[in-house]
Parts: sequence; C-alpha cells; structure tokens
Amino acid sequence: MSSNSFTSVSTAEFEQLIQQPEMQLVDVRTTEEYINGHIPGAVNMNVTDPTGFFSEQIITLDKLKPVAIYCRSGVRSKLAAKEMVSIGLQVFELGGGIIDWLSHGKPVDDIEEE
Repeated sequence: MSSNSFTSVSTAEFEQLIQQPEMQLVDVRTTEEYINGHIPGAVNMNVTDPTGFFSEQIITLDKLKPVAIYCRSGVRSKLAAKEMVSIGLQVFELGGGIIDWLSHGKPVDDIEEE
C-alpha cells in the first residue's frame, strides 16, 4: 500500500522539521539512552525492545501527521523508519543521529530537567 521509503535529513533540516506543529518527534533509542539526553519534545519508543512493544507503540502515532525520528548514530532509526513506513507513516530520519545533533551544538533535555 505505501512505498517503503523514508527521508534521511541533515541536522539543519531535522531542526526545521521538528519546529512544525504537526510533526511527531520520536526517539527510537533505549530508555536509558533517552533518560540521559534527548531532543526536547521527543517521545521514547525503543525500536530494539525485545518484547516487540515498538510495533504496538508506533500504531498509536497519527498516520495523518509526519514523524521525525532519530537514534544515536542513524542505524536504528533507519530500521525503525522502515517499519514505520510499512504501516503508512511518513517518516523523516535524522541521518547522523543524536551524535550529529550534539556535534552541531543543538539542545537536549534529560529527565531531571523536565
């Protein structure tokens, strides 16, 4: 039904995308990684959860709104993006992950700050 394609974007493009009010922002890293620092406004959906909970979580996302996702370096987010587009979501993936985000001096929150 949907094409199995997603868009990998640069940190600058990702920053612009996540400022759009309709954008859904998802961190696909582990809970521990998320707690230690995530892009402000991101919700955590661990793509490598051994229970398969990720598949249950992503069906709760609004299919009418685009999704921006990231992981640490861009490997897991590409796996997550493939699964997300397979259920009809429009996905933008941060190509270099949060490593690239941080290297550009972009902000992160940790759980204690929220």
